[in-house]
Amino acid sequence: MKKSILILAVMAATTAFGQTKDYSKDVESVDNIIAALYDVISTEPKGTPDWERFKYLFSPNAMLIPTRKDPKGDLITLPMTPEKYIEGFQTRLNTGFQERELHRITEQYGSVTHAFSTYETKEKKDGPVTNRGINSIQLFNDGKRFYVVNIFWCAESMGFSLPEKYLK
Repeated sequence: MKKSILILAVMAATTAFGQTKDYSKDVESVDNIIAALYDVISTEPKGTPDWERFKYLFSPNAMLIPTRKDPKGDLITLPMTPEKYIEGFQTRLNTGFQERELHRITEQYGSVTHAFSTYETKEKKDGPVTNRGINSIQLFNDGKRFYVVNIFWCAESMGFSLPEKYLK
């Protein structure tokens, strides 16, 4: 009886203090972490992404690196931390955002995994495609779980068409 009361007290305390959800399944495999990555930023029809889940996927020094065009039209990179990405993502909450993987090429060696992941984006699940591109995702496996180390991406809107080999 005392043991069950103690268990209930611990459960109540963790619930009361807002313990985060268990995201451990998201980082068990390459497939799981990449699926979680796409799922967590797809806001429509869910609304605000689960940013705790998003941050859980990344290593402490992770970077997200989109390619962009500067005011002169030159291609540049814009490295940002997951926290900076979250700040910038707030503008998408008004319109909705869906991103899904179309194709992936994965290579692994030791603790390092590289995924070349073709994606498409939409504002709504049943809406028209608004962009496509490739996410170059680097993952680290410490023997216990996978971490996103970097995501470096280029979209077709930068002026590059996706080759057929990345759409199969």
